[in-house]
Amino acid sequence: MKAKPAVKSTKPKAPEAKAAPKEKAAKKTNRPAKPKPAKGPEGWNLRLYVAGQTPRSLTAFTNLKRLCEEHLPGKYNIEVVDLMKEPHRAQADQIVALPTLVRKLPEPMKRIVGDLSNIEKVVVGMDIRSIDG
Repeated sequence: MKAKPAVKSTKPKAPEAKAAPKEKAAKKTNRPAKPKPAKGPEGWNLRLYVAGQTPRSLTAFTNLKRLCEEHLPGKYNIEVVDLMKEPHRAQADQIVALPTLVRKLPEPMKRIVGDLSNIEKVVVGMDIRSIDG
């Protein structure tokens, strides 16, 4: 018997090649979204400087979170800066004691030092009273 000559297919293998770009696109959309700073005139950008996860630092963050939820719901962004990991950031806001809360927006910038346990002082010091009336 004679062997038949091999016939080459002229069909392109494009469907396999197109599947790979779709997978890459899916990976990009699965990344967790970065928190966006609050925008507009009512946006409050707060920065809390701490030194590691000490009890005082954790208390300050808990108190700040509670205060923001009560007085600024949906109108705030908190950035926690650990000066044990990023010591160079202390100079920008002239940090000399920890924990320190810095109100970046709305202007003018304000600072409060301590664990923020006296909520009344924090509300007055950050001028939060003017927002919730």
